[in-house]
Amino acid sequence: MAIWLSLCGAILVVAYLLGSFPTGYIAVKQLKGIDIREVGSGSTGATNVLRTLGKVPGAFVLGIDCLKGVLAIALVYALFNYAATSEFIPANLDLKLWQPWIVILVGLANILGHSKSIFLGFTGGKSVSTSLGILLAMNWQVGLATLGIFAVVVTISRIVSLSSITGAIAVSIFMAIFHQPLPYILFGILGGFYVIIRHRSNIERLLAGTEPKIGQQVVTEAEKTEQTV
Repeated sequence: MAIWLSLCGAILVVAYLLGSFPTGYIAVKQLKGIDIREVGSGSTGATNVLRTLGKVPGAFVLGIDCLKGVLAIALVYALFNYAATSEFIPANLDLKLWQPWIVILVGLANILGHSKSIFLGFTGGKSVSTSLGILLAMNWQVGLATLGIFAVVVTISRIVSLSSITGAIAVSIFMAIFHQPLPYILFGILGGFYVIIRHRSNIERLLAGTEPKIGQQVVTEAEKTEQTV
């Protein structure tokens, strides 16, 4: 059992570190020579990269951040495939009971890593892209349904943050609709709530009517100060 618990602990650490990989920060630093945390919304996610560098870099960061979530869950499946045939894992271990709980813990660790990257002083993005990758790997129907809600809202509103918040709310609903196990429903609730919390500043701008639409830029307080000096 000690070996099994050690493997589960190790995969949580790997998932966090995988989520921590600062895709947006590296892309903007390499292509423009600036710290993306000091421009736009201050997020290292794909939306801020889109505003800073354009569509192609934004799409690249979106894809890589999504892939981080997919890989994290794929590691869990690999671990359980190994456990099913390993002589080092207790034969009486109920893998079917363990798997969904380890999946959601790994998913949450991956999301936390993306938003609180150890490589960026515990700053980062808002975990939307990474969450999408996790959802697609957990259950592709839920992932695609959530992506569909996002697409509809962003098409109508042209506001990415509103679309992300709507998708975050919809996740737990889709988990229930597609009859997912209780741990997955809890993940939808916890992960969705965390994504919404990460959008606090966006919610304030939405309520104030100042949240930028696609094609517009967010101006930080520091940038406003520079413009008036």
